[in-house]
Amino acid sequence: MVSNYPDEYQFDELDTFGEEWKHFDYSNYDVVYQVAGIAHIKETPENSYLYYKVNRDMAVEIAKLAKSAGVKQFIYLSSMSVYGMSTGVINKKTTPNPITSYGKSKLQAEKELEKLNDNNFCVTILRPPMVYGKGCKGNFQSLIKIAKISPIFPYVNNEISMIYIDNLSSFVKLAIEEKAEGIFFPQNKNYVNTTKMQKSIAQSLNKKIIILKSVYPLVKILKKFVPKANKAFGSLIYKNTEDFEFKYNVVNFEESIKESV
Repeated sequence: MVSNYPDEYQFDELDTFGEEWKHFDYSNYDVVYQVAGIAHIKETPENSYLYYKVNRDMAVEIAKLAKSAGVKQFIYLSSMSVYGMSTGVINKKTTPNPITSYGKSKLQAEKELEKLNDNNFCVTILRPPMVYGKGCKGNFQSLIKIAKISPIFPYVNNEISMIYIDNLSSFVKLAIEEKAEGIFFPQNKNYVNTTKMQKSIAQSLNKKIIILKSVYPLVKILKKFVPKANKAFGSLIYKNTEDFEFKYNVVNFEESIKESV
């Protein structure tokens, strides 16, 4: 997003796969936006340490290096996963309770980063819901695959908080301009219904789709016993968490789906 404003912003990407980030000169930058992390891999007892090593330890160490170099703002991309919820309503008073190594590592990083916040170093923490866009991973890709091969889809009565990648980028731009301090919950202005989203995906792919209301009882059973079905067909939203009055929603839902498939 900031690349669209070359007269206002200059940015560089820093590779965190090696050791370069440990010796990098951060002093030439006003803001560090930390997006590197471990996600979208199956968690096992053997790989759980990676989440803490990357999502927590590396993020905190980079923040400390940036602060000592005189950087004014550190933006950390956290996650809705810190709440450990697959369904329900989350507001600013909801207590985080992560259940996965991913969520736990993100929350632990947040707490350490907040300790670094002061008058000269602004810490901005983002807890977005599902982020979607071209080439994204996760449930959105599964829905695209289903739309390509299946002409039917169940009727689902649910609401999900989501955010399109360009809207998230627009939020980051506003957070930089406002030097926003604290925890934020960027999301699309309107909640998403899984059935309506699937219809939009199919339409963008020029596919015909039939919505079956008769199988909704089966969907309810699946939601109860199958975690992935519960995540896809259940309701999980942020409520009363509006930031910047949704001024960052630069792309509407229909257009975002077209751009994502």
